[in-house]
Amino acid sequence: MSAEFKRILCPTDFSEMSIEALKYARDLAKTFNGELHCLHVVDEAYQYWSSMGPESIPVGPPAEDLIGLGESRMRNFADEHLAGIDPPPKTVVLLGRPFAEIVSYARENEIQLIVMATHGRGGIVHALLGSTTEKVVRKAPCAVLTFRPEDQEIVMP
Repeated sequence: MSAEFKRILCPTDFSEMSIEALKYARDLAKTFNGELHCLHVVDEAYQYWSSMGPESIPVGPPAEDLIGLGESRMRNFADEHLAGIDPPPKTVVLLGRPFAEIVSYARENEIQLIVMATHGRGGIVHALLGSTTEKVVRKAPCAVLTFRPEDQEIVMP
C-alpha cells in the first residue's frame, strides 16, 4: 500500500466545516501532485411524499430543481474555494443518500483518500441515525481523513 494519494475526494455540504476539510484536501492534493474531486450530494430525503402508494406525489421541489440548485451552489463554491488549483478539481453533484453516494463515487473513481469533517450529533439522534462521516468511515473503499472543529465539545458515552 502506498502512502501517496493521487485521487482525493472532498465531499461538501457547503458548510463552514466542509470548507475547513477542503483546506486539508487542497494541501494534500498539492503535496502529492494529485487530482482533487469535490462532491456534493443532494439528499434525496428532501423529496417528501404526500402519501404512500401508486398515486403518491412529491411535496417538495422536483429532483431536477434540487440538482439544479446544487449545481449552482457548486459553481459558486468552486469559484470561491477552488480557483487557481492545478489541475482544476473535478466537481460533481449527485442525488441520493449522502454516505452511499460518497462511497459509490469513491469506488467508481478509484479514490485513494476521502477528506471530510465530523459533525457532532448527540443523544438519541446520533444513536438512531449515526453521522454521514461515521458511515463513510465504516464503508469506504479507501482511507478516510476526518477532523473535528477545535471548539467542538467531546461528550464521552
